[in-house]
Amino acid sequence: MDTITLSPHPFSALNLNMMLVIYLIAITAEAMSGALAAGRRRMDIFGVAVIASVTALGGGTIRDVILGNYPIGWTQHPEYLYIVLSAGLITVLVARYMHHLKQIFLVLDALGLVAFSVIGCTIALGLNYTTAVVIIAGMLTGISGGVVRDVLCNQVPIVFRRELYASVSLFVCVLFLILKSFGLGENITMLVCFTGGVTFRLLAIRFHWRLPVFSYDSRWE
Repeated sequence: MDTITLSPHPFSALNLNMMLVIYLIAITAEAMSGALAAGRRRMDIFGVAVIASVTALGGGTIRDVILGNYPIGWTQHPEYLYIVLSAGLITVLVARYMHHLKQIFLVLDALGLVAFSVIGCTIALGLNYTTAVVIIAGMLTGISGGVVRDVLCNQVPIVFRRELYASVSLFVCVLFLILKSFGLGENITMLVCFTGGVTFRLLAIRFHWRLPVFSYDSRWE
């Protein structure tokens, strides 16, 4: 892809080819999850395209706005938007067969979460933000798209009510910074982050790990 050498590019501080492939997988998987969410709400094709786009690209956009990192990445690489829209529309056509690919989709979604979290951390580090801001930037990139998707679909975001999703993003961000502080090579750092993050996410799904839930009943007043 010729445009990967343009600047600014979200992978300038990473192994470009590896992270670009993972990023493309991530935005495709997230776009598909957004399209499926739109389908559950019986939205039209325009709604599917919007929800797919904000799910896949919303996290990075929110991060860049908050960090003042301009221009926004996908505005300089519109091919990412084309990929997202195509993935969303293709999902409409193959949705009835998606349940056969559930396990693969879960792995792709986990890869996307880890990839977005690492990318967010890397961009914040490149802008010389403090450790706390770097972690928040990574988590914003990892989970914000899903939060916006659920809000637009009129439901409480999944990351706030079930499954360890935001916690996995936090784990990956902290692990990434620890490995960077030890001066490990990029390839080792990426391998450990992806192995650890994806394993954590899939184990959380398999064994139904949850955070404690706060339930308040107004009748107690």
